[in-house]
Amino acid sequence: MSMTIHVDIVSAEEEIFSGVANEVSAPAEMGEVGILPRHAPLITRLKPGEIKVKVDGKDDQFFFVSGGILEIQPHVVTVLADTAIRAKDLDEASASEAKKRAEEALADSKGEIDYAKAQAELLEAIAQLRMLENIRKKIGK
Repeated sequence: MSMTIHVDIVSAEEEIFSGVANEVSAPAEMGEVGILPRHAPLITRLKPGEIKVKVDGKDDQFFFVSGGILEIQPHVVTVLADTAIRAKDLDEASASEAKKRAEEALADSKGEIDYAKAQAELLEAIAQLRMLENIRKKIGK
């Protein structure tokens, strides 16, 4: 009998994933969190990055989150993301363009930008590109 944990990943717009898993990893603010069934309860903020959902006998599923809240209960994991995107739906060209725009905004010497917003956009774009690169390595492309 394999133990599982129920996982829900939702964004402000829609439910992205709901199902059972054997293991979940998520980009918590203080570092990567690995979650197995019967994990101790925890609530933490998420930083931009990759959520990986492992299910025995199936391919791992990957999701990008731009941030949000992670709630862990012994048999339930809930991700309330600001933005959540299935890895297969990520667009490398869009992420590269967003990264370029954010870098240009941060380099603006006139100081007519919101640095916190530009930095957040840059971190999100970098996290998306890093996730795409990691997935490419894992599947050997």
